[in-house]
Amino acid sequence: MMLAINGRCRIALVITELEPGGAERCLVHLATGLPPEHFETTVYCLAARPATDQDLLVRRLEQQAIPTRFLNARTIWQAPATLARLRRLLRDHVPDIVQSFLFHANVLSALAVGGRERPALFTGVRVADPSRWRQRVEAWTSRRARQIVCVSRDVADFCRDQAAFPRDKLCVIPNGIDLATYQPTQRQTSDRLGLPENRRILLFVGRLHRQKAVDWLLDQSPQFLARLPQHDLILAGDGPQRQALQRQAEHLGIAHRVHFLGYRDDIPDLLAAADLLILPSQWEGMPNVLLEAMASRLPVVATRAAGVTELLGPLADQQTIQHGDHHALVETNVRIVQHPELARQWGRANHQRIAEQFTLRQMIENYRRLYQQATANTP
Repeated sequence: MMLAINGRCRIALVITELEPGGAERCLVHLATGLPPEHFETTVYCLAARPATDQDLLVRRLEQQAIPTRFLNARTIWQAPATLARLRRLLRDHVPDIVQSFLFHANVLSALAVGGRERPALFTGVRVADPSRWRQRVEAWTSRRARQIVCVSRDVADFCRDQAAFPRDKLCVIPNGIDLATYQPTQRQTSDRLGLPENRRILLFVGRLHRQKAVDWLLDQSPQFLARLPQHDLILAGDGPQRQALQRQAEHLGIAHRVHFLGYRDDIPDLLAAADLLILPSQWEGMPNVLLEAMASRLPVVATRAAGVTELLGPLADQQTIQHGDHHALVETNVRIVQHPELARQWGRANHQRIAEQFTLRQMIENYRRLYQQATANTP
């Protein structure tokens, strides 16, 4: 493969948007972590630049002098114009490798690159999305990719067995995390975080979207909150269901013990203040917030969505439940909180699991090897 004049491999990272999220963080970690002596990285974002209160990842790219281009797409109706602009930008850039993340970026990148050998296209599948039309579109366009990078073995199995992706192109690179970010010097207190004083925290972090099944969590909350009188449920994140969820909490009579924080940029501090992370998702791929909680030495209660048991490893049975099992959700929450020594033991084991299997260094090295192989095998 022909490399850039300075001997570095030119790589274009393409993503749908750059508001803080799991895939977005992965892209930024990759862009800033690939060795600059070997890779010249440019980021392309289909959407507009995020608002100033949610542009943390963009500022991180700028601090590392990573060129970032925004295509300013706002609706699906702009897809043809966005595709034309992306095709034009990639033609002018002449990258050796294009790596895309998330559905819209995967589809438009595949159409922009076409079936050419250069640039080598790698798409990234992050979730086991149950939407059949998305599966069909993404599986069809992914046939143009050199390889399809799945974030977990569960997602790879889903792509192979249910979504009809080309089997010979699937590979797995799990998410990784920087453990140093999740090493607080002291336990945070609720009042320092702007929460009710002297309350213990049960924490959910994520988008308020039907994927995360927060409505199901709220339905069961009266039962476990009644048995945990010192604890409140904290919901960190925003999304299309926020108003409906707030009304639901009021209807259930628990609004005074359920706190909607909206978007927060201090997730490590929230995790340091919490006794437990709860993740009730209907589907996932490899949830970043679970990585973050484990790195923070927290026990978790999570549904057995894709990637969850893979992350938890030997302690998956103790910390996972089936989505829809109301009794298990309530009893597992209560058991962990009421047995603090057990919670600490599981938290330490979670941290050790991340340190051994899911570090940021390991993730970046896996991508580096993938790209190195592509450049070595292409004339």
